[in-house]
Amino acid sequence: MSSKALFTFALFVLAAGTSRAQSPASSSQVASNASTPGPMSPREAAEMRADILMARKEYSSAISAYERIVANEPKNAALLNKIGVAYQQLGAANHAGHFYKQAMKADKKFASPVNNLGTIEYDKKHYGKAIRLYRKALVFQMDLATVYSNLGYAYFANKEYSESMDAFAKALEADPHVFERKSGTGSIVQQRTMDDPGLFYFFVAKSYAAAGNAERTAHYLKLARDDGYKNFLSAQSDPAFAHVIKDPLVQEVLQVAPSYDDAAGRPQPN
Repeated sequence: MSSKALFTFALFVLAAGTSRAQSPASSSQVASNASTPGPMSPREAAEMRADILMARKEYSSAISAYERIVANEPKNAALLNKIGVAYQQLGAANHAGHFYKQAMKADKKFASPVNNLGTIEYDKKHYGKAIRLYRKALVFQMDLATVYSNLGYAYFANKEYSESMDAFAKALEADPHVFERKSGTGSIVQQRTMDDPGLFYFFVAKSYAAAGNAERTAHYLKLARDDGYKNFLSAQSDPAFAHVIKDPLVQEVLQVAPSYDDAAGRPQPN
């Protein structure tokens, strides 16, 4: 990473998560400080280096860097949560869960570790526990789009489809691009896996259709079709698709026969 890129990343990290005690200042002073940031303390620089290791996906090194800071700040919930995320990225679910629980103890109103522990339970197929944790995280009003999206996944996996649709709709209301986000290593984990992708994509298509987004409806309807959801033609009569069903993009998807088509040339609705 070049020195310019490193400095830019440092500014991002400081803006995103590093709190610094400041005395009251005039608007001109604030503007001056914003354009010319002061030197970082050794403590701030240490966390920045750890964050950079996370961004580079050097998770083991990031864990070591965070743990050196936590040795002096054992109740720093944000750092404990970051360690949990790093362990989760390494596939060490039990270690991740331990640090999420420690973060929750350190700050009982911190939503990220509550949500993140929910993703651990989801991966263990403990969907009821995941749902309870996501609903608890929503109380703290933090990154509603991610948590509602995760809640929708959990309801979907638990075959509570009506509740799943409601959660997805709220996720899209909070962030219309929530399902388009690239995976990353932030402090809050967004669920990405499911057991029945064809059906899942159909539900996402329904959510976009209800929101009136024909382009994204067509995209996810195509994914549902191509991932083997044979009943995707039910969109033609499903009230959720009524606002977008006549859009040319949606019609184009419905007119193309998938590879698993039957002898008649079209998949048959159940």
